[in-house]
Amino acid sequence: MEDQAHQTGPTTGPDHEQRWAELADLVLIISREIQFRRYKDERAVHLSQSEGMVMRYLKSDPAATPSRIAAATGLQRTNLSTVLRGLEEKGFIERRAHSDDGRGVTVHSTERGRSNTTLVRQEWASTVSEAAGHDTEHLDAALTLLSAVESGLARTRPLNRAIRPATET
Repeated sequence: MEDQAHQTGPTTGPDHEQRWAELADLVLIISREIQFRRYKDERAVHLSQSEGMVMRYLKSDPAATPSRIAAATGLQRTNLSTVLRGLEEKGFIERRAHSDDGRGVTVHSTERGRSNTTLVRQEWASTVSEAAGHDTEHLDAALTLLSAVESGLARTRPLNRAIRPATET
């Protein structure tokens, strides 16, 4: 019997489309399941999805301008401003002037923000690993595939922000 999980060749067609749809469903379901859980460590602070996206982005670009954050996360600048204000109030980020005239700003994670990100990622790792029975056999392949999907989605994100995101059915 042929192993469908390791097929090569065309990536379209009814069978492949169904499997890609199943992958998308599973990713959305897993994401919701992770977000529903309470953190075991009471020091961990729950963030909104948008706040989490900003904090994850700041891991790779620790002195980011709001424009770069908006482009990388897909957030509209007006929404990003609200998210940044909330993260500032929580003590997770700080904005610093970076130009002579004081108009340019960069956003930086604070120690509290970095610590929370580390703590939350540890909680997620524990939760997901436990859910998978600590089976790492296909973990690298899953990470490779999901990283490619994430990169492809970000690269092909619609430029017109007026387009509404897909809703769950």
